This record gives sequence, structure tokens and C-alpha cells, in this order.
Amino acid sequence: MQDPSQDDSPNQESGAPKDDRPRKRHILLRIDSWIDLTVWNAGFRLGVWWEDITIFFRRFSVRGWKKALFEVLGECMTWGTAGSVLMLALALPAFEETKGNWRAQGDFAVTFLDRYGNEIGHRGIIHEDSVPIDELPDTLVKAVLATEDRRFFDHYGIDFLGLARAMTINARAGGVVQGGSTLTQQLAKNLFLSNERTIERKIKEAFLAVWLESNLSKKEILRLYLDRAYMGGGTFGAAAASQFYFGKNITDINLAESAMLAGLFKAPARYAPHVNLPAARARANEVLTNLVQGGLMTEGQVIAARLTPAKVIDRAEVTAPDFFLDWAFDETKRIATPFAQHSLVVRTTIDMGLQQAAEEAVESSLRQYGESYKVKQGAMVMIENGGPVRAMVGGRDYGESQFNRATKALRQPGSSFKVYTYTAAMEKGFKPDPTISDAPITWRGWSPQNYSKGSYSGRVTMLTAIAKSINTVPVRLAKDELGTEIIAATAKKMGVETPIRTDKTMPLGTSEVTVLDQATAYAVFPAGGLQARRHGISQILNYDGDILYDFGHDEPAAKRVISEQANASMNYMLTQIPIIGTARKAALDNGIVAGGKTGTTQAYRDAWFVGFTGDYTTAVWFGNDDYTSTNNMTGGSLPAMTFKRLMDYAEQGIEHRAIPGIENPLPGPDAKRMRPKSLPPNRPTKTPCRRSFVPVRSPPKSPGC
Repeated sequence: MQDPSQDDSPNQESGAPKDDRPRKRHILLRIDSWIDLTVWNAGFRLGVWWEDITIFFRRFSVRGWKKALFEVLGECMTWGTAGSVLMLALALPAFEETKGNWRAQGDFAVTFLDRYGNEIGHRGIIHEDSVPIDELPDTLVKAVLATEDRRFFDHYGIDFLGLARAMTINARAGGVVQGGSTLTQQLAKNLFLSNERTIERKIKEAFLAVWLESNLSKKEILRLYLDRAYMGGGTFGAAAASQFYFGKNITDINLAESAMLAGLFKAPARYAPHVNLPAARARANEVLTNLVQGGLMTEGQVIAARLTPAKVIDRAEVTAPDFFLDWAFDETKRIATPFAQHSLVVRTTIDMGLQQAAEEAVESSLRQYGESYKVKQGAMVMIENGGPVRAMVGGRDYGESQFNRATKALRQPGSSFKVYTYTAAMEKGFKPDPTISDAPITWRGWSPQNYSKGSYSGRVTMLTAIAKSINTVPVRLAKDELGTEIIAATAKKMGVETPIRTDKTMPLGTSEVTVLDQATAYAVFPAGGLQARRHGISQILNYDGDILYDFGHDEPAAKRVISEQANASMNYMLTQIPIIGTARKAALDNGIVAGGKTGTTQAYRDAWFVGFTGDYTTAVWFGNDDYTSTNNMTGGSLPAMTFKRLMDYAEQGIEHRAIPGIENPLPGPDAKRMRPKSLPPNRPTKTPCRRSFVPVRSPPKSPGC
């Protein structure tokens, strides 16, 4: 046998390297063993721990009906947690409305005059001078609570019992005959929200009602409600209404007068006694019945008020431009906040002749065609060249809804937005006559179609594209030549204040704007490419006659936003649309040249026409508050006809201005004709209440002449 010491392996003493691989394998095996043991021990201990927990909780296990109860409670906790998270998400937008000084309206008391100096209304109230709840007649407080919210002192902003009762009554009646909103919810709407009938608004209203209950006492809520509610005749608040209708201080009214005031909260335009005295007295009688049914008074206590109804001051119907006054009041607060004095007289830009004509144009269009087109609302803004707002219609009935659809409603403009794409193209050097491709186009997976689906013309001029409202051309310009950011910047320069989404569908008018936005931007065209300088206030004075603000002196001069060449090209194309394009029903009489663009949104939800002459720019919108579709109404139908009705009237009896870049044929003396009898005179030659404003030490007691 060979001696192991004599093998061929290297000798350690010789200094040769020794093979240490067995030792490394041994170390790795020990590490692997330690990991396995540690994991096993951890699992074993975890199992023991879990077993201990299971054994502990077994003592709480239930069977039978108790188990079913705990299962239900567990599900309720799960859904309750999810519901709480959802409610928090819904509440955040509502609480955003409370930012800022929401009591600021009380700091101002403003008397408004029209452009000629006639008094047209008031806004604002100084709460420190309002009558405390404890000093109001007990009959008024009871009448309001009996009619508007009998459980006011028992709920916390939302009356679930009252809501259930209202739903039951409405279901039996087959329609809405009783509302479920509490007085606090109505105040939340008046303070923070609009009258839009949307689910979002109702959710916000509910959260804000709870917020008001948490931050104000019941007396403060009731006082704010009585101070802020619209009461008809251009008056806000019960104190102003008492002076206007009865010529009395609010503390001096009797039960019959209290009942008549309490009846106004539901529908002030319908029940205003100076408009419809029989309806106001019938409504007051319902309030007296509510007092008896609510247990607040007996039949014997109200019988005298039934037999001797309230007598009101004999006034002519006051037609205040309320939508305009609300907007002008916001503008006044923005301008006058730094002033030391907040009791002000404001000379506005409104022309009451044009205002009445605008209101009649919208209302007559809706009465004549509203049912056939299935449309219920409209809005309009008229701006004279130079920027003064001459007329504003924010909806059909201010008494029914104070939401101003001209300044606050965000609606898709449809093809009326295309002017910003074409304006940007003209600025880049395009001309109306060269041709551009009208062929199918795909942009990021989106393939827009023309109004006549599947109909394409090959190559068309820019004039034809805008006149026929072809969709592929503005999309092609945005995709290949301009980019949506440039189009949005052009719209902003021209006067669109609403944030614009710059997605791929924006060139076809999917980003919402207001009617006031559109009127302001289009007014750049007759202004020769200069800013429209839209404004509703020309002067602000105190009651000593000192001028605190003057638009012509305090505001900067208009800046150029479109080059003269681009503006002339746009005017050329836009004035062809009423002749050869989609707006033929907007063509004016007597040779007056007008330009403009129609707009119709998807599913016929919105229809627009925005047009101009050398003298005025007018934006018209028709649609429904709940965004339901109309019956195939396009911008070239009812909006264009309404534009023509107003502008034919407005252009009579004035010195005409030409549209820049357009040879404008003006009517001669033989073209003059009588004004339509259904419209008020544009420039009344004799107005009994017209007067220049003479400063006084205290505001007039009523908004009438």
C-alpha cells in the first residue's frame, strides 16, 4: 500500500497553494442550514401566535341569530367606511365654495344707473344695519317657517323626515308639488351656488347646509336667509321688500303683509304683488293655511288677515335688468374693494332700450320655437364697438332662477370656437383663398367627421371650410400647422377668460366657454384687431358726487391682439357666412353687413350664433339646463334668427360704422323704416323718469322712477 504522504498532491511545506473548496462548501452548508432553521422557527412561532389569537377570539364566537347580526354589523362597518371616504371626496368641492369672505356682499350698498343716468336697481345690504331676528314681527318669522321649513329648529341642515314627506306627496300627485329643501339648504344655494338643476349642485348644497349649521346659530341662518333672498321687483331681502311693496319698515308690518312676504320666497316673479296682485293674495292665503296646519296659529287668529288682505303701493311694473345687475355688482366689488366708501352710485353701460329688445328677442324665440326644438333656456350678450356691454340676458325668468347663463354657465361652443383656429392660421400667414385638404384625418386614434358624415370635398378654400363649417380642416390645421397651445393662446388673447383644455378635440369646440367669453372675443373683429375692452361700469361715484372710478381714465388703452392683415382676412371670411354659409338666417335687412359663426355641439345639446356688425357684437346661446338634447337645433336656426331679430332693431336710427377691411354698404334715407311695434324704442325721445344723477346724502328708498 502506498503511503499517503507519498502521493502526488503538493507538499504544504513546499509553499504550494492548498485546495480550500471543501471548506467553502462546508460554510455554505452551514448558512443554508441556519436559514432553513430560522425560517422554520419563525413559521412555527407565527403558527403558535396565530393559534393563541384564534383561541382567544373563539370565546367571542356566536351562533344563530347573533352570528347573522354580527355579519350585518360587519358589512355595515365596511360599507360605512367606504361611504365615509366617498362622502369626504364629495364634500371637498363643496367646502371649496366657502373660501374667501362669503359675507362680503354685506359691505356694499350700491345704486345702479343706466348709461343715461336713470336709476335701474340696487344691490347689496349692510348687515350691521339690518333688523335683528328678535326685533322682527313674530308673524313674519312664523309665516316664513310655516311655509318654508316647519322643522327648522329641529334638524341639522337636512330634514330627512321632511324630505320623505315631500317625496311621498309628490309621488301621490304624480309631479313636484312640494320641495324637500330646508331653509338652510336654500340659504346655502343663495350664498354659494347657482340654480342649476344638477346632481352636483344638490350634493354641494347638502354639505354646505351642514357646514352652515356647524358655523352659525339658527338665528344667524334665519337672518341671512331673510336678508339675501330675492323678493321680486329688483329687491333683495324682506326689509327691502317691505319698503318696496308696502312703504313700511319691516318692524311695522301686520299678519296679512307678513303672509304676503312669506309667499314670495317660492316664486317671487310669479307672486310679486306689483305684477299680479290676485296671485300674491292667493299665495298669502296659502301661507295663512300653513300657519294653522303647522300649529303656529289658530284659525281664529288668521281670519282677520284672510278677510282683510294686504294692500300694496300702486307701482308700475319694474323691469330691472337683474342678470346684468348681478354681474355689475360683482364687477363693482372687484373695483371698489380698496375704496374707503362702500355706499356707492354706479353708472353702468346698459342701454335699457336694447336690453328690453334683447329680452323680448330671446323670450319670443323660445315661445315660438321652444316646444318644437325642445329647448327651454337661452342667453345673450351684446357689446358695442369699444367694449360697453349694452344688453345681457342670463335666462328666461330671473324670479325662477337667478343663475346667470350668460356669465356663469360653461357650455361647449361647438363650431363657433373654430374662429380661433382660423385666426391663428391667418396670423401664421394663411389666406382665405388658397385650398386645403378636406380628406379623412386621424389624430391620436381620433377620426373626426364632417356634419354630413362620409362627405368630403377633396380640396377646399379656407373660406369654404369656415363658411360650410367643415370639421376636418381646423383639425388638420391644429395637427399639422399650429398645435392646440397656439389656438388656446389666441383665444385667450382675444378675451376668452375660461381655462381652455388643449386636447385633440379642442379645435371643434369641446372646451367649455361662457356666452360673455364669446361676445368679448368676437368683438375684436369689428374693433380692427384690438382688445374689445369689455366693461359694464363706466363710473363709480359716492353720494357726495365724487368720481371714484372712471373707465375711460383709469383703464389702459386697448392693445392689438390680431394683426390688421389677419383681422381683415377673418372679417372677409366671417361676413360671407351669412351669405353662402351656415348662418343665412342671420343676414340683416337694409344692406347692413354682418359677420359671424354658428356652433352646434354633439347630440344637439347647445346651439350658438356669435356675430357682429361695425357697431355691435352679439353672442346667442340656446340649450337646456340639464344638458338634455334639443330636437336637432343648430346654430344656424334659432340662434341665428334671434341674432337677426335683435340686430335689425339695434341698427336702426344710428350712424353706422364699417367693419374693418370690408366695404360696408350702408342704407340710404329711403331704406329707413318704422321700428317693429313689438320692440321698445332704442333711443326714447321722451322718458318721464330720465334724469341726470344728482348726488344725495342717502340712497333713494326704492329702485323705481
